[in-house]
Amino acid sequence: MLVQDQRATMEFLANPESHGGTGPVEVVETHISAVFLTGARAFKLKKAVHLPYADFSTPQIRLAACEKELALNRATTPALYLGVRRITRGPDGLTFDGDGELVDAVVEMVRFDQSSLFDGLAKRGVLTAACLDELAGEIVAAHDAAAVVHGESGAENVRGVLDINRAGFGESRVFDPAEIDAIDGAFRSALDRHAALLDARAAAGAIRRCHGDLHLRNICLFEGRPRLFDCIDFNDRLATVDVLYDFAFLAMDLWHRGMEVQANQLTNRYLDLAGQEDGYPLMPLFTALRAAVRAHVTATRAEGVKGEEADRARASARAYYDLALEILDPRAPQLVAIGGLSGSGKSTLAATLAPRLGAPPGARRLESDRIRKAMFGVGAATHLPQEAYTDAVSDAVYGQITQRAASLVAAGCAVVADATFDRAGRRDAIATCVGDAPFLGVWLEADPAVLHQRLTSRDSGASDADAAVLDAQLSRDPGIIAWLRLTTNDPLPKTLAAVIAALGEEKGGNAGTEQA
Repeated sequence: MLVQDQRATMEFLANPESHGGTGPVEVVETHISAVFLTGARAFKLKKAVHLPYADFSTPQIRLAACEKELALNRATTPALYLGVRRITRGPDGLTFDGDGELVDAVVEMVRFDQSSLFDGLAKRGVLTAACLDELAGEIVAAHDAAAVVHGESGAENVRGVLDINRAGFGESRVFDPAEIDAIDGAFRSALDRHAALLDARAAAGAIRRCHGDLHLRNICLFEGRPRLFDCIDFNDRLATVDVLYDFAFLAMDLWHRGMEVQANQLTNRYLDLAGQEDGYPLMPLFTALRAAVRAHVTATRAEGVKGEEADRARASARAYYDLALEILDPRAPQLVAIGGLSGSGKSTLAATLAPRLGAPPGARRLESDRIRKAMFGVGAATHLPQEAYTDAVSDAVYGQITQRAASLVAAGCAVVADATFDRAGRRDAIATCVGDAPFLGVWLEADPAVLHQRLTSRDSGASDADAAVLDAQLSRDPGIIAWLRLTTNDPLPKTLAAVIAALGEEKGGNAGTEQA
């Protein structure tokens, strides 16, 4: 609800003369803020609103909020945030930092190219896998640096978000009371199912003072790196959350845009780095909750605009609402193991398959190459020495894959395990680790010449395999392979379709156990 007329402030900030006549002023608005872009600077204004989750009702409150925004965002992107400017009333009207009455305040920032915003990169299809990997690292670093907050249980923390959401839905006429009751009831049922895990994570320090609004439009490429900016400054409760809930906004944003593969990749890379895998069963709840937040925020915005813009906002709010309910629909846990020699296409198939399994953001990927690198404390791109590939080390890698897969499936998750699996004992171990839960083993194969060609032409990623490694694999007898055998000489869509069809046939139980 708008509580004060800010037309004079908006006109002042939109006037080039207020900024020294530096040229036209571009204005970008949301339901609670307006950003004025001029020359090399950006000025962010808090709108004079009073909502269940944001109070900017007086100039003094808005000034304090600007000062807090500056302090919080300098923690992640100090070069972007320059200071706070007071807007005061003088004899000749409004001015910056005068001695007169305080009218408003803005945060002054370095203006960056709007095309560097991640939502624009996503729309243009140039959000690369490498960029997403780097972004995952930035988020993990921000979460590691964030202050741990104790004082309430994990379930209480989420219940607070649900209470705010219910009030937020009531701020618009987009959703009727029955729809609000339906989504609120679905979330509270999910909360009851996950309360114990939420509480355990809170006790372990997972609740921190996070960014709080971590969607694609609040990330940019600045000075050559992904940078997080515009964190929540107006409501500490909204930003004091489980780190996985903070991250889930990005996963939801990508998924909502039809970028399911990227959402799954970013989620898995975050988990690879963050040590938060115990919370993966919560990701559907958190992702759905982020969609619900977007639904009521967008519905509130629809109340402040007219015509086609209002129609678009209402349609968008409903799309987010529908996505939230879809994500909350329970899915059966399952495990797919993808094996094959180096160059057979395991990682490519796993990356394409994982978003299709389980609830958004899809299956947890357990990749032997990344697990091995993590065991040695190095990044995925670091080449390991030969002693990292002894049978003893490999046994430990496969043991970790099997243990983690079993734990995740038991917790209700979908898992894709990606490793060579060229020994019968390792195939048997992964096939039997989930008991009666659905399991599918997939063995990929291709002509040796094709495998060699792929190794020499591909981006190796986390794999250290070269021609010598492949030759050693080709010389070894893998034993009887009872898994679904597919040739990757065929196009990827054909291979994927065969796996999806087999999953439909095998969903009744475990299949693919072998004898050594």
